[in-house]
Amino acid sequence: MKNDNFDNYSEKFLENLLLGNRQNCSTIAKQYLNNTPSVIDLYEDVFKVSLYEVGRLWETNKISVATEHLATAITEGILNELFDQIISKKRYNKKVIVACVENEQHQVGAKMVADTFEMYGWESFFLGTGIPSNELIRYIQEIKPDLFAISLSIYFNFTNLIRLLEKLRHEFPELQILIGGQAFSHISPEIVSKLGDITHIGDLYLLKKYIQFLNSNFNTNDHGTK
Repeated sequence: MKNDNFDNYSEKFLENLLLGNRQNCSTIAKQYLNNTPSVIDLYEDVFKVSLYEVGRLWETNKISVATEHLATAITEGILNELFDQIISKKRYNKKVIVACVENEQHQVGAKMVADTFEMYGWESFFLGTGIPSNELIRYIQEIKPDLFAISLSIYFNFTNLIRLLEKLRHEFPELQILIGGQAFSHISPEIVSKLGDITHIGDLYLLKKYIQFLNSNFNTNDHGTK
């Protein structure tokens, strides 16, 4: 959960994101982990808080689209720096594909989701943005994942999510599906409940509990090494 003692980290991170200073942002992230050795806390309390504010500043014309894109790129670069630290030695023979809804331009949240699965022993296939629905269908047929996670950042792409869910249900009626992303802050729980047999995950803490629940129900044959 959010630790108010570390609010200054998110403030400093945001400040340096807006300045485009990747080195300082990377240093701030490492300093945070030295004080609070939880990657999920770092993702939620620093990266997510900062990027949501970047998005708000862009939507209100306080910063340029170039600044917004650079902030996103810097954060994603730091995520890649941390990957070796987060991957779990204990592995499960379980696979998840993580992708964004068609026409989405933001993939950092989805990358955090993929990382969280890796933290808890899953093999994640992070596809990010720019994958047409038909290509997603083909890739699912190839990989045969145990779960498919979809990120929706922009509310205006909600109809694309509905179309994708319809295709997934037709092609893979037994596939477990997770949905999440910033757009759901503008979507009522009643509307989400009408999407059918899917699971909405609101943050990485809930995702952690969800994965741990799944892992606790696996048989010993589901364990593997990697």
